[in-house]
Amino acid sequence: MVREVLELLDPRGDQLVVDCTLGLGGHSEALLEREGFSGRVIGVDRDREALGRAGERLKRFGTRFTGVHGSFGRIGQVLEGLGCEAADALLFDLGVSSMQLDDAARGFSFRQEGPLDMRMDPSRGPSAADLISELDAAELARVFREYGEERRSRRAAEAIVRARESGEITTTVRLAEIVRKAVGGRAGRIDPATRVFQGLRIAVNDELGEIKRGLTAGAALLRPGGRLAAISFHSLEDRIVKRFLRELAGRGASLLTGKPRSASPEEVAANPRARSAKLRAARMAGGEGEAA
Repeated sequence: MVREVLELLDPRGDQLVVDCTLGLGGHSEALLEREGFSGRVIGVDRDREALGRAGERLKRFGTRFTGVHGSFGRIGQVLEGLGCEAADALLFDLGVSSMQLDDAARGFSFRQEGPLDMRMDPSRGPSAADLISELDAAELARVFREYGEERRSRRAAEAIVRARESGEITTTVRLAEIVRKAVGGRAGRIDPATRVFQGLRIAVNDELGEIKRGLTAGAALLRPGGRLAAISFHSLEDRIVKRFLRELAGRGASLLTGKPRSASPEEVAANPRARSAKLRAARMAGGEGEAA
């Protein structure tokens, strides 16, 4: 949703924009190429591989781009470390990246054989395999229900606990097989393992907690009139973003999106993963100009 992001963030002059979820750098590249914007973009990502690939992509912009390894939930400390006290615009493109999903070695996808990892930062915290081997049935069911919205969470959790009695569950394909047999249903557009994998990934990376911390810290860094945009990909993310922006509006911010923007049919055709994307944005009180 590059066009929509540029329209809503509207970077100008020598402003500072923070891409809190750099990924492979597509949004940052578009921002840096934006006509009328001569400022700087700071890109943050906790995935070192993505950071390295984005850095190569954006090195032609020289000092206008700075890549930082870090968590957007700690965006205040990240900017402080760079000597920046405030920003003019922030972008959050939430959830797992296409690069992570497509790399079997990262263990995010049940469609490919790979280690059951799912960490966005492979150097930190327990992996998905660790949670699968350590959590009891009740806690696994809670993860699948609350984070994956899986209605048969208890059935899936109990099947996993039974299966691990005969050996460790360490691969994506093995876990997916167990879940499919447990929850039933026909593998069609939505695979029966989808919600369990989503719940597990969110738990491994504390994604919902990270979103709450990042939005709160980010808004506190914005200058008067500064803008914040967030792209979410499922209801749990969107609910947090929607509630937070409403709270900002209650404190004087202007909502730039009455209803969330969706990807165009052309974008969905080119990238089916964009089908579920929802873009929301707000403008902080103060500063020059009116809300878009």
